[in-house]
Amino acid sequence: MNALFDLRDRVAVVTGAMGLLGKEHCRALASAGARIVVTDLDTGAAPALVEELMALGAPQVLAVDADVTDPENLLALRDGVRANFGGIDVLVNNAAIDDKVESPASALEESRFENYSLRRFRRALDVNVTGVFLASQILGADMAKAGRGSIINVASTYGVVAPDQALYRTPAGEQTFFKSPVYPTSKGAVLAFTRYLAAYWGEAGVRVNALSPGGVANGQDAHFVSSYASRTLLGRMAYPHDYRGAILYLASDASAYVTGTNLIVDGGWTAK
Repeated sequence: MNALFDLRDRVAVVTGAMGLLGKEHCRALASAGARIVVTDLDTGAAPALVEELMALGAPQVLAVDADVTDPENLLALRDGVRANFGGIDVLVNNAAIDDKVESPASALEESRFENYSLRRFRRALDVNVTGVFLASQILGADMAKAGRGSIINVASTYGVVAPDQALYRTPAGEQTFFKSPVYPTSKGAVLAFTRYLAAYWGEAGVRVNALSPGGVANGQDAHFVSSYASRTLLGRMAYPHDYRGAILYLASDASAYVTGTNLIVDGGWTAK
């Protein structure tokens, strides 16, 4: 069984790699022996992550600054991967914006659907949807030419079900803000794109799947954590490392006959 999850001699590119889950995706791939390309808008803090990944088992790690909405950036990334590793076997499209209102004082009114700005909507769509399209097109084309590869598009449970706006209320019942319309819209689009690309590149030997994580504990206030946990069947929010197994499964030969699917890892949130 170990051979099914072995990623030695595989090259994996992770976008948005410096984020909370991006780092965890890299750790999962490193532990299976993959050579990893860490890419984000700013990889200035990457040396510590690079050292950690190599200690976990990655024989080589390359850190590259790249904007997933900029085709020239992605072409340069692709050329760098070709020059250093020869090709790409795994692409994790993790880069995304989870839209947040900067000012707590205006958060409620700015996040109302009726007031939500077109600028915010377009910005998040550009990263969350166009970024997945461009990275897949530019980096995935090499996989299709090689006749093999795995693309993992990170979506969300909010691409499957509607946000529960009651989560964003205080214990007294006061709504502090609303989850934005663009996040579920963009993640739903990622799921549709995943199915499209799986069908398009199936004959080329490239598998394309989505991973839909649930909410991750990351310093939220106790009331939110408790409210979220009560909505799940397992009674808790996810730990950041809870997604390592899913990433490794989708990246490796363990999922050799899996494509076009959405792997939901949410503690039972969407089953309730």
